[in-house]
Amino acid sequence: MIVVALIVVGFIFFANVWTDVLWYQQLGFFEVFVTENVARIVIFLVGFALMFSAVFFAIRIAYHARPVYAPDSDIRDNLNRYQVQLEPVRRVVMVGLPILFGLFAGSAAASQWQKVLLFLNQESFGQNDPQFGLDISFYLMTLPFLGFVTGFLISVTIVAGIAGVLTHYLYGSIRIMERGIFTSRAAQIHLAVSGAAFLLLLGVNFWLDRYATVQNSGGRWAGALYTDVNAVIPTKSILAVAAALVAVLFIVAAVIGKWRLPVIGTAMLVITSILAGGVYPWVIQQFQVRPSEQTLEKRFIERNIAMTRTAYGLDKVQETRYNATTVTTTGALAPDAQTAANIRLLDPNLISDAFSQLEQYRPYYQFPSALNVDRYEIDGKIQDTVIAVRELNPDGLSANQQSWLNRHVVYTHGYGVVAAKGNKFTVDGKPDFLQSGIPSTGVLGDDSTYQPRVYFGENSPDYSIVGAPEGSQHREQDRPAAKEGDGETQYTFTGDGGPNVGSFFNKVLYAIKFQSSDLLLSDGVNAESQILYDRNPRERVEKVAPYLTVDGNAYPAVVDGRVKWIVDGYTTSQYYPYSQQEQLSEATADSQTTAGRTASLPNTSVNYIRNSIKATVDAYDGKVTLYAWDDQDPVLKAWQNVFPSSLKPFSEMSGQLMSHVRYPEDLFKVQRELLGRYHVTQADNFYTNNDAWSVPNDPTVQDEVKQPPYYMSLKMPDQEKSAFQLTSSFIPQVVNGNARNVLYGFLAADSDAGKEKGVKAESYGQLRLLQIPPEANVPGPGQAQNKFNSDPTVSQALNLLRQGASAVLNGNLLTLPVGGGMVYVQPVYLRSTGETSYPTLQRVLVAFGDKIGFAPTLDEALNQLFGGESGASAGDSANNGQTPATPGTPAAPGSTDAKAELKAALDDANAAIRAGQEALAKGDFAAYGEQQKKLSAALQRAIDAEAKIAATPAATTPEATPAPTPSS
Repeated sequence: MIVVALIVVGFIFFANVWTDVLWYQQLGFFEVFVTENVARIVIFLVGFALMFSAVFFAIRIAYHARPVYAPDSDIRDNLNRYQVQLEPVRRVVMVGLPILFGLFAGSAAASQWQKVLLFLNQESFGQNDPQFGLDISFYLMTLPFLGFVTGFLISVTIVAGIAGVLTHYLYGSIRIMERGIFTSRAAQIHLAVSGAAFLLLLGVNFWLDRYATVQNSGGRWAGALYTDVNAVIPTKSILAVAAALVAVLFIVAAVIGKWRLPVIGTAMLVITSILAGGVYPWVIQQFQVRPSEQTLEKRFIERNIAMTRTAYGLDKVQETRYNATTVTTTGALAPDAQTAANIRLLDPNLISDAFSQLEQYRPYYQFPSALNVDRYEIDGKIQDTVIAVRELNPDGLSANQQSWLNRHVVYTHGYGVVAAKGNKFTVDGKPDFLQSGIPSTGVLGDDSTYQPRVYFGENSPDYSIVGAPEGSQHREQDRPAAKEGDGETQYTFTGDGGPNVGSFFNKVLYAIKFQSSDLLLSDGVNAESQILYDRNPRERVEKVAPYLTVDGNAYPAVVDGRVKWIVDGYTTSQYYPYSQQEQLSEATADSQTTAGRTASLPNTSVNYIRNSIKATVDAYDGKVTLYAWDDQDPVLKAWQNVFPSSLKPFSEMSGQLMSHVRYPEDLFKVQRELLGRYHVTQADNFYTNNDAWSVPNDPTVQDEVKQPPYYMSLKMPDQEKSAFQLTSSFIPQVVNGNARNVLYGFLAADSDAGKEKGVKAESYGQLRLLQIPPEANVPGPGQAQNKFNSDPTVSQALNLLRQGASAVLNGNLLTLPVGGGMVYVQPVYLRSTGETSYPTLQRVLVAFGDKIGFAPTLDEALNQLFGGESGASAGDSANNGQTPATPGTPAAPGSTDAKAELKAALDDANAAIRAGQEALAKGDFAAYGEQQKKLSAALQRAIDAEAKIAATPAATTPEATPAPTPSS
């Protein structure tokens, strides 16, 4: 029975390993699988052999050195009984225990395969640390390996020593007697050798600890500080020499049989380690450093600042003083007309339901909850775009369709991308689509110019069987035949997307892997079938590049006739000298990660990071391509030595792909977190920490979480033309939950990599920091949002929009350096009740200093602030079909018909709401759209009437009749 169980377990293990072999071979990354697993196996065997040999020979030597005597005491009687009971299984125990410890040790050692390979393939940084003058690669690639080896050997020595002592005791070589402890000559030699080995390794560990001081992260600043340099490093050297000397005394004791010297030496070593390793540094810190900390630590703070900025790529930030004004002047937006015209109003985190209602077509399709922002060149102009992939949703199938065949053979892929202009809407507040429909049409291409089918995506099924031959009854469901039609088309996957699963043997393997008997028995699996799995783009990249930390947001783009997911990969380390540690999951957390819209990075700490890899995953066949983006990164170079054929130079990236590369979000989040402190480069100012900044909380959500960075096209003050950028802002440091919410800084990362094949734009990745003087008193995002919420005119208008139980949704609050100051822009959406409702843009809020604008279009809102023509040029296509209005600039006082106009407008709004809900209940979207137009027009008339009433002297507003909530 046991043999059968072992065979079953072994075959299951083999199935999982062999299916991995097939997966890596099909994808073309078999080198990665072989190299990683060979390294793991070799390291495991070495670790196993060392631990097994040490423990086995320690037990064996102790056993063969056992004394032969007749029991003459109770203790000996007890030991004899133990020996008698152990004797039948002694041989098994003497081999079994070393094997058991060897397995544990080998597994622990194998998990450190990356340290071993980096050490064996290391590359020089060409930069030395300021304390020991060693190349940085020593700390990132050599010291971690040496520390691992030393720690492992110390563990082996301790375990083997304990095993030897216990064996000596069990067989009488060590006996506890009334006059003390008796130790045989053989046991003495064994203990002396074990003690000497341990002390030598301890001395090596003390010596390596000297170098590790520059990696310290437990103090106020990272690296070796004054106490470390003047107390810890010297004492570690002394302790290393002392440990070596005591080890020699143990060897001498083993020869001459006198233990007084090694015992005294060990006691002195313990006392020295306590005094020199703990007490002395504490005294230096408390009585020398603490009273004069700013002076004594200045040199080491300067090291921390310089090395941290280098490790995180902050040393090349362009810092500019921006004397922002809070006073608007006519024509101030003229120099920023291009930026104003491209301001993104489409919030990718709110508009998903609009994409779903307008472009989903079938319940087995879905869009992600958060869409992506990219840009495309249209008619020679760059257009900011909100884009999403129409992915498959097997859970959308009806209950009677939820069969294994449907979920894994028939419904296999999504269809096409949907993209909308970022800065424009239709007249009724819907997205203005650039690419839409089934079949897919638009400026990005159609079914004849790009492959719209999506087999690999962020929400793809766990596995699908594809590749049914022509004429098969189990061909794949492709797409609806037409927008309004009921017909469905069929399709057969023609790419090379997964291992072949046609043979009986492979069927058995994958049936075991996915625990599915249907996969083995179904006639839907044929000789030409392929199995697609591990389909999430991020997971595919992580699997073929296990040394990378992958960005939490993969984004799609139509590139060279294919839908491709673009994934950013980072090389990281926690061993960079004098660099501040940063916890990745905490540094990258914001309102998007907490809402689950983007993935979180692992809960690990790093102090070095580079965006070294740009990866693409083909949405049709799952092909993964890794490009060495930062080909000067020594860590990446080392990994290229390990996996020489897995990476391509970025010179092979096509022009279209280059045009969609953008600065990665998670790297930017980590950098902005560090920049909050490390924008200060003067040690004295850094010490006082009076000029530290914080990333503001997102004012559009209730929870106190950071505001995410935003992609948008804008022109920074020192730029000649607009560029696609990733942006964020800073406010004073938050202390105990309190901070003055005024703007101190604005950070932008240039994300335009160019559009020529293999030619990276020099400006790509340039971080530009605008430092705003505190005396400018520029409102922060929280203040701007508070002004929007508390303004009487805005509140009154939004209350009108809420009539009929509709919800008003505040879009993302964008910050832009235009008009000589900082402009805040926020789109306002209206969402009616009902399962099929979706947000539509109704108003735009803008703020500059203490002044706000509120209008149906961005152009009108900016005109309210700056007067005249703002240059936004969005009004003609973003006016929602409403008459432009300027709240706060009412008609002449004394209008006697204003009250009647208000009542009539509210009545019309109520009627439009009821009619719209009835249309939704019937599924008549055309009629619903017409009613939405009427509702928008009625609400605008109501706002105009309210403005007239407010401007009438001694006017009183009649009690408005609330719109009843529709029952349907």
